[in-house]
Amino acid sequence: MVRITAGGAGTTAGRVQEARSVELAERLVTDHTVLSVVVGSRAYGLRTESSDTDRRGVFVAPTPLFWHLDKPPTHVDGPLPEQFSWEIERFCVLALQSNPTILECLWSPIVERATPTGEQLLALRRAFLSQRARRTFLEYAHAQFRRLNPERPKWKQAMHMIRLLLSGRHLVLHGEPLVDVDEHRDRLLALRRGELSWQEVERWRDDLSSNLDDHPGILPDHPDRDAIDEFLTSVRKANL
Repeated sequence: MVRITAGGAGTTAGRVQEARSVELAERLVTDHTVLSVVVGSRAYGLRTESSDTDRRGVFVAPTPLFWHLDKPPTHVDGPLPEQFSWEIERFCVLALQSNPTILECLWSPIVERATPTGEQLLALRRAFLSQRARRTFLEYAHAQFRRLNPERPKWKQAMHMIRLLLSGRHLVLHGEPLVDVDEHRDRLLALRRGELSWQEVERWRDDLSSNLDDHPGILPDHPDRDAIDEFLTSVRKANL
């Protein structure tokens, strides 16, 4: 659900406005989604019996909605459990910033829905790539590492930190993130179960981090902003 903050939210008018905003948000996802993928353990090749189905999507708000004072939402949480979607412009901005979550959406091996616009977005996915991805993948992984406590490690979080570094290293070396880590499944799940020592985790992390940080790789210096801008313009025109 989208949470709306508006003046007079406690009044009848405020509650009506909020209800309309929530209704609009849900309708944008159900009726205007152009790309829906599965991420999380099912996409990573790390599925277990207790795994949820994590869905991420991209929707296109009809262009006339932007002509009003109240703009359409940039993202929507729901309406299905474990579902999160971005309006296409926000999605593209985050992708240009090399947001790891967004980039992995573009390479998810499980695509549940792709309209012609969604197919165009997938075809453009390499236009978002740049050397900036080195920093973002490292920063995300290091942020996760700082939240780990060596005395009482959160092993699941440690596994996802390593998985993110594996994905980032593959991106630098091969020009696409490694989403399905099935080849590393046994060791990653052993880490999740706490069967690796903290020293082994640190060595694995250091090895992946140095590869990600030091290898020249094949990523371009800058993304192709012109191609993305042209795509967004065509999407807005098509949704007038």
